[in-house]
Amino acid sequence: QVQLVESGGGLVQAGGSLRLSCAASGFILSINAMGWYRQGAGKRRELVALITSGGSANLADPVKGRFTITRDNAKSTVYLQMISLKARDTGVYYCKAAGVRTGGSMGPFECWGRGSQVTVST
Repeated sequence: QVQLVESGGGLVQAGGSLRLSCAASGFILSINAMGWYRQGAGKRRELVALITSGGSANLADPVKGRFTITRDNAKSTVYLQMISLKARDTGVYYCKAAGVRTGGSMGPFECWGRGSQVTVST
């Protein structure tokens, strides 16, 4: 079984910064894409950023120039550095990973973390 644990959320004033982390654990053979999604109150979950195992990153237009996604493959961890935060960035941020698991149930996996609340006050 693969698990994702997020950390680093919290309350910050507009213009401030936060760094989210998401660590994957379990019987993992390889992780392909890792990414961050967010969901504001009453809104649909939306993609924020994706990064491949080779480090190729894609960011959603609303966060380009302000957010950076990176990963440490040796630690099976993905990071989201957020600067110049705005009130509209408020929401629950979810980590997602897809890859191949090993062990008794070898095969592809896709899983989500439980989410980390980010609140930007004005």
